Order: sequence, then C-alpha cells, then structure tokens
Amino acid sequence: MTDELHLSRRQFVRYLSAGAASAYLGGCAAAPTKEKPAGPAQSTPPPSDTKPKSRRRGYSPARTDLIDRDAFGRLAEITIDAATADHTFVSLEDRAGDTTRFAANRIAENDGARQQTLSIQVAFGQQSGTATTTDLSDEAVRDAVRQAEETAKASPEDPEYLPPLPPQRYPVLPTLRMETAAAGRGRRIAEAQRAIELCQAEGLEATGWVSTVVRAVGLAADTGLLAYEQRGRAEFSLTAGGENSTGVARSANRSIDDLGVVARTRVAIETAKRSAEPREIPAGRYTVILAPSAVAGLLGPMLRVADARTYHAGGSPYAGKLGERIIDQRLTLQNRPDHPALLGNGFDRQGLPSDSHTWIERGVLKRLNYDRFMAKEHGVEPSYLPDAVHLSGEGPAGDAVDDLIASVERGILVSDLCDIACANDANFALTGMTRNGTFLIKDGQVTTGLIDLRWHESPLQTFNRVVAFTAPTEAAGDYGKMLLPAITIRDFQFTSVART
Repeated sequence: MTDELHLSRRQFVRYLSAGAASAYLGGCAAAPTKEKPAGPAQSTPPPSDTKPKSRRRGYSPARTDLIDRDAFGRLAEITIDAATADHTFVSLEDRAGDTTRFAANRIAENDGARQQTLSIQVAFGQQSGTATTTDLSDEAVRDAVRQAEETAKASPEDPEYLPPLPPQRYPVLPTLRMETAAAGRGRRIAEAQRAIELCQAEGLEATGWVSTVVRAVGLAADTGLLAYEQRGRAEFSLTAGGENSTGVARSANRSIDDLGVVARTRVAIETAKRSAEPREIPAGRYTVILAPSAVAGLLGPMLRVADARTYHAGGSPYAGKLGERIIDQRLTLQNRPDHPALLGNGFDRQGLPSDSHTWIERGVLKRLNYDRFMAKEHGVEPSYLPDAVHLSGEGPAGDAVDDLIASVERGILVSDLCDIACANDANFALTGMTRNGTFLIKDGQVTTGLIDLRWHESPLQTFNRVVAFTAPTEAAGDYGKMLLPAITIRDFQFTSVART
C-alpha cells in the first residue's frame, strides 16, 4: 500500500491526478511531507486538451472538451514543482459559453467564447504574489510561477495572509448536465424562437437571450488541497414589450430542458397585457404581495451585510443580534447546495467545501459570514457563502402568488424591485423602485397595472410584518437563483411615483 504520509510533493499530485483523491481524503488526516526537488523539474508534455486556447469565437461547448481532472492534476504538478516559495496555490477555470440573442422578434446574434485561465499564488512567509496565464504550456506555466514569485518578493507583508487549506472533503453534486453541455446553436435558436412566436401572436416584441455555459474548475496547493468540478448552467431571459408596458421572464437551471421557456413566456405576455395603460396611485403604506423576485430584492442585501468583520467592528445592522430573532418566527433561511433546483457548487474559490447550514432558523440569526482570517481570530469555522439560497416558512398559505392575491381586499402586487440602495446604515433602510409589473389588487383580484413606485423600507422591519406566504418557488435575477416564497406584507411604504 502507498504510504501517503511520506509522499514527495510531486508524487502527491501525481497520486491524486491518477484518481486516488477519495482514498487519500478518506483515510489520511495529515498532509504529505513537502519536499523541494533537488534539481530542475523534468518537463512533462502538456496534455492535448491544455494547449493554449485563450479565446475562440463561435465555440460550441462539449463536456469532453473541458480540461479533465487528470489534465488539471498534471498542470498542478508542473506548477508546484516549479515553485520555490513556502506555499503555492493553483486555480484553474476552463469556461465555454454560448449565447443566442434576440430583439424585435428576430434572432440577432449567436456568440460563443472559450477561455482557459490558470492563476498561481505563491507566498514567502506573509509576502504573496499572483500571476495569471491563458497559455497552459509547460514553459508558460513555469514563467507564470517565476512572475508570481518575483511579485511576492517585492510585496509588503500581508498580516491577514493564510496558507492554503489542507485536504478537504467535498460533496459530490450534479453540477453539470449533459443535455446542457451538448446543446448547440440549433437548440438555443429553437428555444428563442418559441418565445418569439408566442410574443408575435399577441402583438408584442420579444427581446432577450438563451445561453449555455460549461466550466471546469480546479484548485490545488502544496498543502495537499485538491478540488475539481465540472459545472454548467442554462439561462433564459425575456422582455415582452408592448406600446406602454412590459413583461419579464427569467430562468436559470442546470438543465436546458428545465428552462420552461413556453410557460415563462406566457407569464411575461400576461404581465405585459395586464400592465398596459398603467394608472397612478398616491404614495402611502399599502398591503403588498411581493413575488419571489421582489423578495430577492430585500433578502439579497440582508445576506451581503451578514459579515462577521463588520459585525465585530460594531457597524453591522445585526450588531448584538446573533442568536436573537430578527425576522418573522415562521421563516427559515438555509443554504441548500444539495437541492436539485438550485445551483450550488461543491467548493468555493478558496477550496472551502459547500455546506447546508441554516443561517436564520425560525426567525433567529444563527450564522454570520466568517472569512478564514476572521474565523481564525475568533476561533470558529470559516463560512461558505450561500450560493443556493432557500427561504421557507411554516404553514404556507398556498403554492403560488394567486393564492395570496385571493386573500387581499385591497393592496399592490409587486413583481420585482430595482435600483436598490442603502438609505440609512443605522436601521438598514433601503430605497428603490418597483419594476416589471406593478398591479392594483381589489377584492382578491388583480384589476389594473400601476405606474412604478418608489419605496423606502428596512428588510429587518419588513420581514417582521409578514401576513402570509407561499411555498418556495424560483427567483432568478440580480442576486442569482434562489428558491423563495411570495410574501404578503402589511404597511409597506411607497414614497412617490417613479417617473422617468
């Protein structure tokens, strides 16, 4: 049996690249002994799929064309062998993306690009330097190592620098679907054409895009860290435009088969038709129903300020509230990378494994974002930032927005929020505008479209005025994809009509 505890640095990387990573991570608690090569590193021929391809137009992604685990292991071996620094950290991204754009009911553009990038960070003590290359040949990689080391030696000490992580255990997630990787121009055009034809039939203009992206992401370090994952996603965005109204639909999924182009286009069309000839209502406080995309507009900023550094400095809106109830006690916020409808990854840019931690449990703030330095300072585990946000509630009133509308005597339905900014750090008050469909509700029915409104609210107060909510549904927008309920809020403050 191989003695993992006494492998040289070169042997370790070769061992992992040969497919024994799971054996190492499962049975070895200590990192292998780090040894410097006695002489110049032997040249290793680059694998065929690591030739320089910095950018190729019109590329159509295929999973077999991505740099695989073995090829990444060989790149990491070349990098680590060439380094003389105390620590070396290697990061690879091989990205292939294609987009079909349409406007005014016509296919406007088919564009594709391929980018392969290797980033190398080295450190001598607390002095660190980074170099990046899109040329993955042996010579170019070694040149990048030398550039990184020269930069590190010329840099001041960084008191917050930490060596790379040791080996980690990573969840195996279905981050790449073959139907997305195999989707070519014809498939994307067909999906776009479905949206165009539906809009044309209703006298509306369709503008938007269908895109597919596949990536191979790899991390390695001389500490024994090794992470590799292939990722993919498909996206659909549509604006259905009328003479004085629009309807918007967005979707993001691992599988292009799950974009739901037809169903989402019909929703956008219905929104555009209902919001035609919008009327004006006075500012004031109203009962509102926030669609999931609008809920994301309030929840996204809440996640961004859940930062331990600011919290311990006393400048956080959560100061003194860790372990206390901050929102309605029926609501729970989790990161769910294992959820098939979300887009969670197995690890982040540092190599931290993803997790399914609860951030807010029944209204109580349970977790802050600790970067590695702050985690070390405060004796806690570092946090994996939420990338698969799931907000749910106990006892939802229904499965869809319509279930909430039926219970409102008079109020406003808000499809989305935009131009969000912080107006008051002390109470975390935000301002912004409604967009993509704002409607008056009377006697449980949507009656007319409204001119967009400006609003002024603190999410920490808003989510304590919850009347009812639905089961979580998809919200794909400015804050990434989340699963969120639609929520009825009482006394939501609108300050003025948003005139343009």
